[in-house]
Amino acid sequence: MMTDRFDIYRVPRLQEAALLVGWQGRDIGEIGPGVIDFLVEKLGGEEVAEVNPEPFFSFDGASFIDDIIQVPESKFWACEESNLLLLKSDEPSHAQYDFLNCILDFADKCQVAELYTLNGAPSLVAHTSSRRILTLFNDAQFREKLGAFEELEEMTWEGPPAASSYLLWVARRRGLPGVSLWPEVPFYLAVRSDPAGVLATLSFLDILFGLELQIEELHEQVEEFNARIDRLRQKNRDIDEAIDKLEKGFTLDEKEQVKLTRDIYELL
Repeated sequence: MMTDRFDIYRVPRLQEAALLVGWQGRDIGEIGPGVIDFLVEKLGGEEVAEVNPEPFFSFDGASFIDDIIQVPESKFWACEESNLLLLKSDEPSHAQYDFLNCILDFADKCQVAELYTLNGAPSLVAHTSSRRILTLFNDAQFREKLGAFEELEEMTWEGPPAASSYLLWVARRRGLPGVSLWPEVPFYLAVRSDPAGVLATLSFLDILFGLELQIEELHEQVEEFNARIDRLRQKNRDIDEAIDKLEKGFTLDEKEQVKLTRDIYELL
């Protein structure tokens, strides 16, 4: 079925489902795309709909990878056995309010009852630290429902509103309870994939929804990534000293943060 805003291939058979939204392109630590891609693969997600990008995205200055144009996309997958609807999307550059309502219109068709958005939050922690998941809710009762999870902490940071914050606001106006999940990402890994942040998020979702995910490979990815950074620490004294300070609970000044971020980015 086609509309002016959707290509709907099939309306999945879900009931009181959860919608998980991951933003790609500018997400800190690539948490959202990493989680959505993993769930689609492991849960056998079926692509069921796609938002027409033309009204919502600018095509000026389009980017290319390997001589292939990168077109903005917003795709839905359904995991019917797990009662999940998944969305991986670029953030819209035009008509944001209409775009967010468009997402929730399809969620209504799929009997979605809860909303979860996935984002990375830059933090002054070391990559070897355990990761908190910061939260922002749009409904007090929903906050109480998830209050038993010790890994969740209320977000106190204030800054420019993100797409997830706007989506929570629109969902609240429509009576849909939701939460934004913001796992901590070490600031020096903000511009690349953070496997430990993805693992922390998936571990929480695994327990929350009873998915019984096989996440051993993610543990291996975290170990391999940490080993790479260990090798950098052995070769570069500045990197080792900066991360050592973070591991001991000290903070770095702005100059030290910039240098560590640049050194890690260049060497990785």
